[in-house]
Amino acid sequence: MKRRSLIVAIAAGVCAAAALAWAFAPRPVEVEVAGVAVGAFEQTIDEDGKTRLPERHVISAPLAGRLARITLREGDAVAAGAVVATLTPVLSPLLDERSAREAQARVDGAQAQLARAGVRIERARVGVLQAQLELTRSEQLAQGGFIAPTKLDSDRLASQAAARELETAQQERHIAAHDLEQARAALMAMRQPASSAGRALAVTSPIAGQVLRVVQQSEGTVVQGTPLAEVGNLDRLEVIAELLTTDALRAQAGTPVRIERWGGPGVLDGRVKRVEPAAFTKISALGVEEQRVNVIIDITTPRAQWKALGEAYRVSARIVVTAVNEALLVPASAVFPLPDSDDHEMAAFVISNGRAKLTPVELAGRNGISAWVSGGLTAGAKVIVYPPTAVRDGVRVRERKV
Repeated sequence: MKRRSLIVAIAAGVCAAAALAWAFAPRPVEVEVAGVAVGAFEQTIDEDGKTRLPERHVISAPLAGRLARITLREGDAVAAGAVVATLTPVLSPLLDERSAREAQARVDGAQAQLARAGVRIERARVGVLQAQLELTRSEQLAQGGFIAPTKLDSDRLASQAAARELETAQQERHIAAHDLEQARAALMAMRQPASSAGRALAVTSPIAGQVLRVVQQSEGTVVQGTPLAEVGNLDRLEVIAELLTTDALRAQAGTPVRIERWGGPGVLDGRVKRVEPAAFTKISALGVEEQRVNVIIDITTPRAQWKALGEAYRVSARIVVTAVNEALLVPASAVFPLPDSDDHEMAAFVISNGRAKLTPVELAGRNGISAWVSGGLTAGAKVIVYPPTAVRDGVRVRERKV
């Protein structure tokens, strides 16, 4: 009987010890898990911007006179050379000689501007030829696989930009010719007061576009140089965004841009036209001084899709500074600085045989959602997202059920 009681007591002790060991044994830590996959990776700079016209043309009175009422309204379309206003010259006998000399000086200045515009056209044509030669050379090298696709894309964008520069130069030459014509007409009215008295002088638009603002609408006498109306070509609308100087260094000319939240359906395509060389100081909403710089963006989507967009409209610009089609991706929350590392190395917890394994990784880039890993992980592996403080190297883990 005593022996049987002893056996029962030993068995009870063993069961109690096993129960205590099970009760105080560490439990697997519940964690959120995500897979390592191959996909497209983008790194962008997001900033609010607004639309603007690179060239607003202010139509002024070429001479003092009686202005007839302007019938145009804001938003009306005008053709190049269309009459915007009419003036009846009112010449003062005491100022005829001085006014004539001023008019002659304006004619000389307009002739100089016309010659300057011609030189710029020739320079732009040379730029177009150079860009086309570079693009042809890059296309031949790309067929043999000697250059990266990004170089070919950059040359294509450079060729398009050179063509736009030529168009701008030709437009400036047309405007300079218009200004010369207006200056000569004013000079003719000065030199022939007898024949021009009472004869209306037509003030025309230098470009084809829309009326942006009518400055002097009512009839009345105006002095020379009085602004009458402003016109602009909305087809040349561009976007200006104020970027931090540290971000602007990555937004080089030709960088693709997606224009969002512009008020219409879909997303508009664009590209960085230029980054202005001079920065400025701006106070943020938190009262912090920031160095920012203007980045000019061309809208490359056809005008028909954004014809309702006007000047000074608010938009959101997403500048794509990095784009990789096949990148090894993990959630950005799964990557963290490697503890006790002085080289700013990164790491992630990989689940292996039910345990967390601390794995150093090579981080090539990251955005708000994903991290691009160039080494240390393989596709199909499972990593811990938002690893809790209880997770250590070698700790047992269990995937949390959602």
